[in-house]
Amino acid sequence: MYDDSEADTYIMLLLSDSNLPTGSFVASSGLESYVKHGFASSSSADVATVNFVRDSLGSYSQSAIPFVSDAHLAVVKFSEVMESDADKEMVAGEERYEAILETLTELDALYHVMTLNHVARRASMSQGVALLTLYSKGFSRPPSMSAFSSTESQDHETRMHKLLDLFKLRVRREETFGHLPVCWGILTAALGLTLERAQYLHLFLHARSLLSASVRLNDLGPYGAQQVLLHAVRPLVAAEATRCRQLRTELLRGVNEGSEDAAFGPANTWPLGEILAGRHDLQHSRIFNS
Repeated sequence: MYDDSEADTYIMLLLSDSNLPTGSFVASSGLESYVKHGFASSSSADVATVNFVRDSLGSYSQSAIPFVSDAHLAVVKFSEVMESDADKEMVAGEERYEAILETLTELDALYHVMTLNHVARRASMSQGVALLTLYSKGFSRPPSMSAFSSTESQDHETRMHKLLDLFKLRVRREETFGHLPVCWGILTAALGLTLERAQYLHLFLHARSLLSASVRLNDLGPYGAQQVLLHAVRPLVAAEATRCRQLRTELLRGVNEGSEDAAFGPANTWPLGEILAGRHDLQHSRIFNS
């Protein structure tokens, strides 16, 4: 019999598949600009890449993980309330959807204003919408597979499918932005992944996408990138996941009540990275869109 941790592991394996159409391959998160501006020329390629990953991961974890966490916690709480109110009138259910959508929209708007350059905003919105599409087209259960789940799990999936569709509709109507950290929190909560694993996997995928960009830029080879990912990046991801796992925004204090260790206030900690990312569009030639 499989336990919850094994179910989590299976979801993590699915989400870490590099073939998933999440749009991350079009973004270098500032690495291309970093290389073109000569910041990688003073040391070997692998050392320069590790230095960039360390600084980028440190800043990204501080700015993005609070939004991942709050979006995840808000959706989990919404699901629990909807499950307990399953027998109540439909009007109350619709009010619950409206309330969670407003919460997620507020989180999304705050992340937008805290993202300091247009290039990072563009990449974040593109990848966020890709995650919403991934759930509706790749992870939602088709009617032909309804026999493989219980009624309870089908009810949960129906609620999550509706929630993500409604949020995606808001994005299409330009009523919200659909930024990556918020959409990641929504997606992983909908799939039943625990918060800590959602945080860790998000940071791992950020680091992996940087190494993938380094390979495409021909700074590292495929084998060298795997060596860096295993030996140098692994402790960086673990350290950042531990350091930022209690970080929250201040928008959802009600959701975070009872978490005595919660720390508030996302922040950007690497100004140079923001400047270089903002200069991406000024390069004479570019491989990546952002």
